[in-house]
Amino acid sequence: MTIAYYVFVVLHVIACLFLIGVVLLQQGKSQDLASAFGGGGTQTAFGPRGSANVLSRATTILAALFMVTSLALSMLRPHDSSFLDQVTAPSPSPSAGGGVAPSAAPPVTSAPAPAASPAL
Repeated sequence: MTIAYYVFVVLHVIACLFLIGVVLLQQGKSQDLASAFGGGGTQTAFGPRGSANVLSRATTILAALFMVTSLALSMLRPHDSSFLDQVTAPSPSPSAGGGVAPSAAPPVTSAPAPAASPAL
């Protein structure tokens, strides 16, 4: 089980890195450098719009692989105890008010009354 977990960790990291690269390689519609200076007829290695189809398909496949590996990692994680499992919750202390747990609010104290001014 742990071998499969580490295989999925490696696949997950590879999918993450390729997904970041593919997303950064994509261009928006008419957002290449030549269109900023008025030249809209640039040619790429994939043709004028061929790279958009290849990159969008690669993004879809890598996003699906990322989701599948995320789910697989959540199901295959080792079930060792966490440090949060070892922390004990404080036990409620008995109070004199009839067994009601004390609230988290600070106790209310009355303010001293202002000194009365002598009547004239």
